[in-house]
Amino acid sequence: MAAVLPTPASSPALSGLARALLQAGRLTQQQVETLSKKAGTEKTPFIDVLLQSGSMDGRSLATFCSETFGYPMLDFSSFNFSFAPEKIIDPKLMQSQHVMALAKRGNKVSVAISDPTNTQALDQIKFQTELTVEPVIVEHAALLQLIEKLGQSAEQNLNELIGDDLDVDFSDTEMAAGAAAETAAPDIDDAPVVKFLQKILTDAINAGASDLHFEPFEKYYRIRFRVDGVLREVAQPPLAIKEKLASRIKVISKLDISEKRVPQDGRMKLVMSKTKSIDFRVSTLPTLFGEKIVMRILDATQATLGIDALGYDPDQKELLLNAIERPYGMVLVTGPTGSGKTVSLYTCLNILNKPGINISTAEDPAEINLPGVNQVNVNDRAGLTFPIALKAFLRQDPDIIMVGEIRDLETADIAIKAAQTGHMVFSTLHTNDAPATLTRLMNMGVQPFNIASAVILITAQRLARRLCTCKQTTVIPDETLIEAGFKQEELDGTWLPYQAVGCERCNGSGYKGRVGIYQIMPITENIERIILAHGTALEIEAQAQAEGVKTLRQSGLVKVKMGLTSLDEVLGCTNE
Repeated sequence: MAAVLPTPASSPALSGLARALLQAGRLTQQQVETLSKKAGTEKTPFIDVLLQSGSMDGRSLATFCSETFGYPMLDFSSFNFSFAPEKIIDPKLMQSQHVMALAKRGNKVSVAISDPTNTQALDQIKFQTELTVEPVIVEHAALLQLIEKLGQSAEQNLNELIGDDLDVDFSDTEMAAGAAAETAAPDIDDAPVVKFLQKILTDAINAGASDLHFEPFEKYYRIRFRVDGVLREVAQPPLAIKEKLASRIKVISKLDISEKRVPQDGRMKLVMSKTKSIDFRVSTLPTLFGEKIVMRILDATQATLGIDALGYDPDQKELLLNAIERPYGMVLVTGPTGSGKTVSLYTCLNILNKPGINISTAEDPAEINLPGVNQVNVNDRAGLTFPIALKAFLRQDPDIIMVGEIRDLETADIAIKAAQTGHMVFSTLHTNDAPATLTRLMNMGVQPFNIASAVILITAQRLARRLCTCKQTTVIPDETLIEAGFKQEELDGTWLPYQAVGCERCNGSGYKGRVGIYQIMPITENIERIILAHGTALEIEAQAQAEGVKTLRQSGLVKVKMGLTSLDEVLGCTNE
């Protein structure tokens, strides 16, 4: 770095660049003082005033900075910006300090800068990224031009995201429902924000997202999509729009826009065309820096894809279909949140949904609208709980009942009694696998003889990411495959596992869509005996294995052998 020169008493405060040019004799004392004074008056960086004055041209200045400060110099015309890392440097910092990330290697980031004495910018980047900053000198005009192109001002950037080609709209009924709220806060009907929200929602649908996250933080606002079970950031709109965006979502979701202190839940609809509309379940949560909003996409077409699209093995599919066609009994679906339980249940209901069958469901809330099915949203505040809804169903001459979730003994008792008295009952629980579901019911307080007489089948499930068509075969040591659960005789060399690669179709992730992994466990006489003897989950699992029931891991390995997913993915979503 150049030595710091003393500033003459009569001159204005000099920038580091001005001092270096004066010391090197590239500018006279009078030029430096005149330009520095103008920069101070106009509150403009010295480098801008210098180049505007014509005292030096951009190329000469860049060469001088490179030679004087010992930093490499880059000609932008020879650089491929498609490889430049995105979102490493905050857009506001990039705009205000005239810097841009060029490359990231390990814990180092190369930063394009035209004034290397701007240590404030370099320090801010270092603090923000927690990376070692390596300056690269570029011509000032070229840098400004590129920053203007890549990082527009907040309003321009928002309008770019919006576009003018949207032909979707929110349903008129929900807009009418929010009219009073919009009258109270007319500023939320801001056209750019409305179009931006529509753009984000349609992008999420086109990307196959299951959830959208709108997240306010102290210094930025982030929007993320959950695609194939993985969250990824898609936008960082201006922080200033967070209130308008939250208000807009709350209005069309029939929520109270004046209430920001407690969580709220609602629904909204996006009309894609005359024949297609998408429902969203909306949840708000007060955080330190505003309301976080999560929107779950509820696409009813998922329930009409058919059972073959869910990924059941042929023997598993046969067991499930045989169970749901029974005149009475209970079928339970278990798995963590987001494992596709609702879609599986609705697929079964869709198969059974015929004019001669009366189907009623109690959910919290109803996620998929299925014509021909009587769906009820439970409302604890209003006193409409799962047990009350179930008792009402039994007076409504039902054939099939679906309970969104068995959460307590009262709900479990009523559901089991319904299954014992000539009704088919579907429900879900949150357990790790099928055998643990039975012990979970016993731990709730359900008597073993009731469980043994009512439950006819349990299915546990997970969703694994499906490999994209860009997948490639890979060689995995036999020891690793055996440790994962493959048997020695399966490793006969007739197949190879596939690995994720990444292409434009899958956005470089190597995965596109998801495939179900299932454990289908029918309740046989032997398992009933274990239940009646208050057997443990381990005892039930051992008996199920002896009867040919695959564990989740074993079902996942079948998908690996078929080339549908990778071994890493199966190991990640199943544990043994």
